[in-house]
Amino acid sequence: MLSERFLTNLVKGMTKRHLDLQPTDEHFFPDPKPDTKYMLYLHVPFCQVLCPYCSFNRYVFHEDIARTYFKNLRREMMMLKERGWDFETLYFGGGTPTILLDELCETIDLARDNFHIKEVGVETNPNHLAEPWLSEMKGRVQRLSVGVQSFNNDLLKQMDRYKKYGSGEEIFERIGQAAPYFDSVNVDMIFNFPSQTEDILLDDLEKIVACGARQTTFSPLYVSSATTRKMEKSLGKMDYNREFRYYQILDEVLCGGEHPFFSRDTIWTFNRLNQQGAHDHNLYAEELQVAYNEYPGIGSGSITHLNGALYVNTFSLKEYNEAIEAGHMSIMGKCVMSKRDLARYYFLLHLYQLRLDKNDFKKQFGCSIERLLPAEMAFYRAHRAFATDNRDELTLTTMGRYLTLILYRQFLSGMNNLRDQARDALDGEEHNLLFGDETNCSACLE
Repeated sequence: MLSERFLTNLVKGMTKRHLDLQPTDEHFFPDPKPDTKYMLYLHVPFCQVLCPYCSFNRYVFHEDIARTYFKNLRREMMMLKERGWDFETLYFGGGTPTILLDELCETIDLARDNFHIKEVGVETNPNHLAEPWLSEMKGRVQRLSVGVQSFNNDLLKQMDRYKKYGSGEEIFERIGQAAPYFDSVNVDMIFNFPSQTEDILLDDLEKIVACGARQTTFSPLYVSSATTRKMEKSLGKMDYNREFRYYQILDEVLCGGEHPFFSRDTIWTFNRLNQQGAHDHNLYAEELQVAYNEYPGIGSGSITHLNGALYVNTFSLKEYNEAIEAGHMSIMGKCVMSKRDLARYYFLLHLYQLRLDKNDFKKQFGCSIERLLPAEMAFYRAHRAFATDNRDELTLTTMGRYLTLILYRQFLSGMNNLRDQARDALDGEEHNLLFGDETNCSACLE
């Protein structure tokens, strides 16, 4: 599709120019804004298996290294409390945050004792949908997001997930068993794998409908320059020409017909409906990752968005531990966003959430969206992307949702390249992504 190639290349060029990480000597984030609600993101960079497409900061799990890390993660969290921060939401990402259950629970309990926490979200992998994880997380964690990617056994084997995390059939059973323990279990899926066929996608969708999960995300496969070679070796070369068709299939199966199984919450997040066509639960926020425009992130490799800037913590475990033990945070770089970049981010984030309030945009930026982003508005209008386009709001057609999916996919890919810039600053063993190579990982702390 011509529009896909145009947008992909456009956003790729923009993120390369504007997501430029610069050194900084700042040791702490800016102070919180008064009367503002915040989420705290906590990054846990340890996995048993390193997936070939993932560019997040992650290392092969070694218990002694991970225990030291969790201890310092709690220290960093308390640094924020000392500087006046409060949080209503915690979100643990990774990596695999559940890789040391006792350390995770201790961190959650400390946060609940010191902040006004209403909700905790945690990412996990299918092998942790079992005891003692379920019982220990019950009551502590309201939202569990399990990385499944696909139920297809051949795809799981290509991703090196089959042996560690179980077959598609086993994962399906575990999701049903885990669902009663949490307010919401989200099944995180990926579509448009190079070797994924329409039949494989349809089978995945059938299992999502039947598995009992309250929520699912179907994101398109996206990569960074650091992961492309390994991903193509494991999974094959990307084919974006069929992405729109695959998106249409999943959208129609989940949300189509007179009695849809799910409602569309964002471009690629879907919430289950009951037989009366209503949501089964009323959670505080639907997709935590986009519920907050700004939030701090702690841990090695986390990215913070505050006051129009992106702050990146060091990707080095050694440097991270040294910084925290010295009494300050581990910020290694900063990317300051221009007014137009922030407006584009607002445009993307709110269309990703399916509605943009033009009056709020004008309040935020001091002028209309037509004046500040004329090229973006012209492109969307030329492609009949807006279902609603009046003085107050923008909503999206099917084509508009797909164009926004491209924008968001490429923005996330650009963020991966920002992570690559942070990784390029490392020396020695930590410089390279450890794609399944457990050798010399202990050198990270030597």
